[in-house]
Amino acid sequence: MAALRANDGGDVDLVLLDFRLPDLHGLDVCRALRAAGSSVDVLAVTSARDLAVVRTAVSLGVTHYLLKPFTFAAFRDKLERYADYRAQALADGEVAAQHEVDQMFATLRGTAGHSLPKGLDAQTLDRVRAALTDGTRAAVGLSATEVSASTGISRVTARRYLEYLVTVDRAALSPRYGTPGRPEVEYRPR
Repeated sequence: MAALRANDGGDVDLVLLDFRLPDLHGLDVCRALRAAGSSVDVLAVTSARDLAVVRTAVSLGVTHYLLKPFTFAAFRDKLERYADYRAQALADGEVAAQHEVDQMFATLRGTAGHSLPKGLDAQTLDRVRAALTDGTRAAVGLSATEVSASTGISRVTARRYLEYLVTVDRAALSPRYGTPGRPEVEYRPR
């Protein structure tokens, strides 16, 4: 807070803020920023998983909420999305239509067409997601072998895409017991 006050927020675009600070909760820092008239953007980097905290963060204008532990790729993605959003937001003039505002929010929130990790293809991901969310089998969960059979891709490839869906919180995995040997891993849509 002292650094932002000393700078008047002029050169600071984004604050990386942990909510579990030793002397003050990060939400209190956000409230103080807003009360002081600061419009600096905040990226919460925290282990706080309580939905009330998330709702309050959104109401205080937190632009991104990154849960610990996270991968560097997830952190980089948030920063790149923020940079894209910031470039759009700093343009002069007015927006011509609703779709331009929607595009800005999509860029920030992650629904814009950003690239997948190396080696993953959007069409294949759509096929895997469709197989996983098929209403008749989604409640039971599917193994990589079953997704492979359903989509026509190899089991190894199906597993890579399923693991990606788990990392972006679009699928959950759990062990499947019932046959001799190691339990099979099954995936369910979130």
